[in-house]
Amino acid sequence: MLVVALLLAGGAATGCGGRATTHHKPGTSHEQASGSVGTLLTADDGAGHRLREVPAEGAPEVQLTTRPDSEDGWNLQLAVKNFRFTPDSTGGAALPGAGHAHLELDGRKLARLYGPWFHLPAAQVPEGTHTLTVRLYADDHTAWAVSGKPVETAVPLIAGPPGQAAHSHPEPTPTGPPEPPQAPQADRTVTITVRDGRVSPTPARTELKRGERVALRVTSDRADTLHVHGYDKELALPAGQEATLILTADRTGLFEVETHESALVLTQLLVR
Repeated sequence: MLVVALLLAGGAATGCGGRATTHHKPGTSHEQASGSVGTLLTADDGAGHRLREVPAEGAPEVQLTTRPDSEDGWNLQLAVKNFRFTPDSTGGAALPGAGHAHLELDGRKLARLYGPWFHLPAAQVPEGTHTLTVRLYADDHTAWAVSGKPVETAVPLIAGPPGQAAHSHPEPTPTGPPEPPQAPQADRTVTITVRDGRVSPTPARTELKRGERVALRVTSDRADTLHVHGYDKELALPAGQEATLILTADRTGLFEVETHESALVLTQLLVR
Protein backbone atom coordinates (compact mmCIF):
# COMPACT_ATOMS: atom_id res chain seq x y z
CA MET A 1 0.00 0.00 0.00
CA LEU A 2 2.82 2.41 0.81
CA VAL A 3 4.50 1.76 -2.57
CA VAL A 4 1.23 2.39 -4.43
CA ALA A 5 0.66 5.62 -2.52
CA LEU A 6 4.16 6.86 -3.37
CA LEU A 7 3.70 6.04 -7.04
CA LEU A 8 0.40 7.90 -7.15
CA ALA A 9 1.92 10.91 -5.40
CA GLY A 10 4.82 10.95 -7.85
CA GLY A 11 2.46 10.78 -10.85
CA ALA A 12 0.41 13.70 -9.55
CA ALA A 13 3.47 15.95 -9.65
CA THR A 14 3.96 15.47 -13.38
CA GLY A 15 2.09 16.81 -16.37
CA CYS A 16 1.67 20.32 -17.72
CA GLY A 17 1.96 22.94 -14.98
CA GLY A 18 2.95 20.34 -12.38
CA ARG A 19 -0.64 19.36 -11.56
CA ALA A 20 -2.33 16.06 -12.29
CA THR A 21 -5.45 17.79 -13.54
CA THR A 22 -3.81 19.77 -16.34
CA HIS A 23 -2.90 18.98 -19.96
CA HIS A 24 -1.17 15.65 -20.62
CA LYS A 25 -2.44 14.00 -17.45
CA PRO A 26 -0.32 10.92 -16.72
CA GLY A 27 -1.73 7.83 -18.37
CA THR A 28 -3.68 9.70 -21.08
CA SER A 29 -1.30 11.67 -23.34
CA HIS A 30 -4.07 12.60 -25.79
CA GLU A 31 -5.50 9.05 -25.75
CA GLN A 32 -9.03 8.28 -24.62
CA ALA A 33 -9.33 7.88 -20.86
CA SER A 34 -11.79 5.34 -19.52
CA GLY A 35 -15.19 6.87 -18.95
CA SER A 36 -18.86 5.89 -19.09
CA VAL A 37 -20.21 9.13 -20.56
CA GLY A 38 -22.02 8.56 -23.85
CA THR A 39 -20.86 6.04 -26.44
CA LEU A 40 -17.36 6.02 -27.91
CA LEU A 41 -17.72 5.63 -31.69
CA THR A 42 -15.20 4.20 -34.16
CA ALA A 43 -15.53 7.33 -36.32
CA ASP A 44 -13.31 10.33 -35.61
CA ASP A 45 -13.25 14.07 -36.25
CA GLY A 46 -10.86 13.76 -39.19
CA ALA A 47 -7.80 14.41 -37.03
CA GLY A 48 -7.74 11.16 -35.08
CA HIS A 49 -9.97 12.20 -32.17
CA ARG A 50 -12.78 9.66 -31.77
CA LEU A 51 -16.38 10.79 -31.46
CA ARG A 52 -18.21 10.48 -28.14
CA GLU A 53 -21.93 10.16 -28.89
CA VAL A 54 -24.45 11.65 -26.45
CA PRO A 55 -28.26 12.05 -26.71
CA ALA A 56 -29.48 15.18 -28.47
CA GLU A 57 -31.48 16.26 -25.42
CA GLY A 58 -29.12 18.12 -23.10
CA ALA A 59 -26.14 17.74 -25.46
CA PRO A 60 -23.45 20.45 -25.62
CA GLU A 61 -24.03 23.25 -28.13
CA VAL A 62 -21.78 26.02 -29.45
CA GLN A 63 -22.19 29.17 -31.52
CA LEU A 64 -19.38 31.41 -32.83
CA THR A 65 -19.38 35.18 -33.33
CA THR A 66 -16.50 37.07 -34.99
CA ARG A 67 -15.83 40.76 -34.53
CA PRO A 68 -13.02 42.77 -36.19
CA ASP A 69 -10.48 44.01 -33.66
CA SER A 70 -9.80 47.74 -33.82
CA GLU A 71 -6.03 47.10 -33.90
CA ASP A 72 -5.49 43.68 -35.47
CA GLY A 73 -7.41 40.62 -36.63
CA TRP A 74 -10.62 39.45 -35.02
CA ASN A 75 -12.06 38.78 -31.59
CA LEU A 76 -13.96 35.50 -31.42
CA GLN A 77 -16.71 34.75 -28.91
CA LEU A 78 -18.01 31.25 -28.21
CA ALA A 79 -21.53 30.98 -26.82
CA VAL A 80 -21.99 27.51 -25.33
CA LYS A 81 -24.98 25.68 -23.88
CA ASN A 82 -24.94 22.58 -21.68
CA PHE A 83 -21.16 22.93 -21.63
CA ARG A 84 -18.45 24.42 -19.43
CA PHE A 85 -14.75 24.98 -20.10
CA THR A 86 -12.51 22.94 -17.78
CA PRO A 87 -8.84 23.84 -18.47
CA ASP A 88 -7.67 22.38 -15.15
CA SER A 89 -8.88 18.86 -15.98
CA THR A 90 -7.75 18.54 -19.60
CA GLY A 91 -6.26 15.10 -20.08
CA GLY A 92 -8.56 13.44 -17.57
CA ALA A 93 -11.64 11.30 -18.07
CA ALA A 94 -14.64 12.59 -20.03
CA LEU A 95 -17.18 14.37 -17.82
CA PRO A 96 -20.71 15.34 -18.92
CA GLY A 97 -20.86 18.76 -20.59
CA ALA A 98 -17.21 19.64 -19.88
CA GLY A 99 -14.01 20.09 -21.82
CA HIS A 100 -12.45 22.50 -24.32
CA ALA A 101 -12.75 23.52 -27.97
CA HIS A 102 -10.63 23.41 -31.11
CA LEU A 103 -10.48 26.33 -33.55
CA GLU A 104 -9.91 25.44 -37.21
CA LEU A 105 -9.38 27.55 -40.32
CA ASP A 106 -10.41 25.70 -43.50
CA GLY A 107 -9.97 22.40 -41.67
CA ARG A 108 -6.54 23.27 -40.25
CA LYS A 109 -6.27 23.48 -36.46
CA LEU A 110 -5.23 26.90 -35.20
CA ALA A 111 -5.62 26.62 -31.45
CA ARG A 112 -7.18 24.86 -28.49
CA LEU A 113 -9.62 27.11 -26.62
CA TYR A 114 -10.20 27.02 -22.86
CA GLY A 115 -12.65 29.89 -22.59
CA PRO A 116 -15.31 31.84 -24.49
CA TRP A 117 -12.95 34.51 -25.94
CA PHE A 118 -10.04 34.24 -28.37
CA HIS A 119 -8.08 36.80 -30.39
CA LEU A 120 -7.21 35.71 -33.92
CA PRO A 121 -4.33 37.77 -35.38
CA ALA A 122 -4.68 38.88 -39.00
CA ALA A 123 -1.27 37.33 -39.74
CA GLN A 124 -2.80 33.88 -39.15
CA VAL A 125 -5.40 34.31 -41.93
CA PRO A 126 -4.33 34.51 -45.60
CA GLU A 127 -6.15 36.87 -47.93
CA GLY A 128 -9.44 35.49 -49.22
CA THR A 129 -12.63 33.81 -48.04
CA HIS A 130 -12.29 31.15 -45.37
CA THR A 131 -14.32 29.00 -42.99
CA LEU A 132 -13.78 29.15 -39.23
CA THR A 133 -14.91 26.06 -37.33
CA VAL A 134 -15.20 25.55 -33.58
CA ARG A 135 -15.66 21.99 -32.26
CA LEU A 136 -16.26 20.87 -28.67
CA TYR A 137 -14.14 18.16 -27.02
CA ALA A 138 -14.23 16.27 -23.73
CA ASP A 139 -11.31 16.35 -21.28
CA ASP A 140 -10.01 13.06 -22.72
CA HIS A 141 -9.77 14.69 -26.21
CA THR A 142 -12.73 12.80 -27.69
CA ALA A 143 -15.10 14.98 -29.72
CA TRP A 144 -18.64 15.40 -28.41
CA ALA A 145 -21.08 14.16 -31.03
CA VAL A 146 -24.82 13.92 -31.67
CA SER A 147 -26.29 11.54 -34.27
CA GLY A 148 -22.80 10.60 -35.40
CA LYS A 149 -21.71 14.19 -36.12
CA PRO A 150 -19.33 16.36 -34.05
CA VAL A 151 -20.79 19.20 -31.99
CA GLU A 152 -19.44 22.17 -33.91
CA THR A 153 -20.29 25.41 -35.67
CA ALA A 154 -18.78 27.10 -38.71
CA VAL A 155 -18.84 30.72 -39.93
CA PRO A 156 -17.32 32.45 -42.97
CA LEU A 157 -14.37 34.80 -42.54
CA ILE A 158 -13.09 37.22 -45.19
CA ALA A 159 -9.53 38.53 -44.92
CA GLY A 160 -8.21 41.41 -46.98
CA PRO A 161 -4.68 41.94 -48.28
CA PRO A 162 -1.83 42.02 -45.71
CA GLY A 163 -1.82 45.30 -43.83
CA GLN A 164 -5.49 46.02 -44.51
CA ALA A 165 -7.64 46.36 -41.41
CA ALA A 166 -10.25 43.69 -40.78
CA HIS A 167 -13.05 46.28 -40.54
CA SER A 168 -14.51 48.39 -43.33
CA HIS A 169 -14.35 51.82 -41.71
CA PRO A 170 -12.90 54.45 -44.10
CA GLU A 171 -9.35 55.44 -43.33
CA PRO A 172 -8.44 59.16 -43.09
CA THR A 173 -6.58 60.66 -46.04
CA PRO A 174 -2.88 60.92 -45.14
CA THR A 175 -1.45 64.45 -45.03
CA GLY A 176 2.22 63.45 -44.92
CA PRO A 177 4.62 60.54 -45.25
CA PRO A 178 3.18 57.34 -43.76
CA GLU A 179 4.51 56.42 -40.36
CA PRO A 180 5.76 52.90 -39.69
CA PRO A 181 3.28 50.73 -37.73
CA GLN A 182 3.79 50.89 -33.99
CA ALA A 183 4.31 47.59 -32.22
CA PRO A 184 2.37 47.05 -28.98
CA GLN A 185 4.41 48.24 -26.02
CA ALA A 186 5.80 45.73 -23.53
CA ASP A 187 7.96 46.11 -20.42
CA ARG A 188 9.80 42.85 -21.07
CA THR A 189 10.40 40.81 -24.22
CA VAL A 190 11.24 37.11 -24.12
CA THR A 191 12.48 35.65 -27.43
CA ILE A 192 12.31 31.86 -27.76
CA THR A 193 13.15 29.47 -30.60
CA VAL A 194 11.97 25.87 -30.89
CA ARG A 195 13.87 23.68 -33.33
CA ASP A 196 14.10 19.88 -33.59
CA GLY A 197 12.32 19.50 -30.25
CA ARG A 198 14.79 21.77 -28.42
CA VAL A 199 14.08 25.11 -26.77
CA SER A 200 16.59 27.95 -27.05
CA PRO A 201 17.58 29.57 -24.79
CA THR A 202 17.28 26.86 -22.12
CA PRO A 203 13.95 27.33 -20.28
CA ALA A 204 14.31 29.46 -17.16
CA ARG A 205 12.20 31.76 -15.01
CA THR A 206 11.21 35.19 -16.25
CA GLU A 207 10.63 37.45 -13.26
CA LEU A 208 7.96 40.15 -13.55
CA LYS A 209 6.33 42.68 -11.33
CA ARG A 210 2.58 42.56 -11.11
CA GLY A 211 1.08 44.82 -13.77
CA GLU A 212 4.04 44.57 -16.16
CA ARG A 213 3.46 43.58 -19.78
CA VAL A 214 5.58 40.82 -21.24
CA ALA A 215 5.94 40.01 -24.94
CA LEU A 216 6.53 36.32 -25.70
CA ARG A 217 8.15 36.11 -29.15
CA VAL A 218 8.27 32.48 -30.27
CA THR A 219 9.50 30.89 -33.50
CA SER A 220 8.81 27.17 -33.92
CA ASP A 221 10.01 24.96 -36.78
CA ARG A 222 6.68 23.11 -36.66
CA ALA A 223 3.11 24.28 -36.29
CA ASP A 224 2.06 24.27 -32.65
CA THR A 225 0.11 26.21 -30.02
CA LEU A 226 1.57 28.27 -27.18
CA HIS A 227 -0.32 28.17 -23.87
CA VAL A 228 0.22 30.30 -20.74
CA HIS A 229 -1.12 28.39 -17.75
CA GLY A 230 -3.02 30.27 -15.09
CA TYR A 231 -3.89 33.02 -17.58
CA ASP A 232 -5.46 30.63 -20.12
CA LYS A 233 -3.89 32.54 -22.99
CA GLU A 234 -3.10 30.79 -26.26
CA LEU A 235 -1.35 31.69 -29.50
CA ALA A 236 -1.10 29.72 -32.73
CA LEU A 237 2.53 29.13 -33.80
CA PRO A 238 2.82 28.77 -37.59
CA ALA A 239 5.76 26.67 -38.75
CA GLY A 240 8.86 28.79 -39.31
CA GLN A 241 7.17 32.12 -38.50
CA GLU A 242 7.62 34.30 -35.45
CA ALA A 243 4.47 34.83 -33.40
CA THR A 244 4.10 37.25 -30.48
CA LEU A 245 1.78 37.12 -27.48
CA ILE A 246 1.64 40.20 -25.24
CA LEU A 247 0.40 39.48 -21.74
CA THR A 248 -0.31 41.74 -18.78
CA ALA A 249 0.96 39.98 -15.64
CA ASP A 250 -1.98 40.91 -13.40
CA ARG A 251 -1.78 37.74 -11.27
CA THR A 252 0.99 36.79 -8.87
CA GLY A 253 2.47 33.30 -8.82
CA LEU A 254 4.48 30.93 -10.99
CA PHE A 255 3.01 30.19 -14.42
CA GLU A 256 4.36 27.81 -17.06
CA VAL A 257 4.48 28.71 -20.74
CA GLU A 258 4.46 25.62 -22.94
CA THR A 259 3.62 24.22 -26.35
CA HIS A 260 0.66 21.88 -26.65
CA GLU A 261 1.53 19.53 -29.48
CA SER A 262 5.21 19.05 -28.59
CA ALA A 263 4.63 19.47 -24.81
CA LEU A 264 7.73 21.64 -24.35
CA VAL A 265 8.14 24.09 -21.47
CA LEU A 266 9.36 27.39 -22.96
CA THR A 267 9.71 29.48 -19.79
CA GLN A 268 8.14 30.10 -16.40
CA LEU A 269 6.65 33.49 -15.52
CA LEU A 270 7.33 34.40 -11.89
CA VAL A 271 5.06 37.32 -11.05
CA ARG A 272 5.57 39.04 -7.69
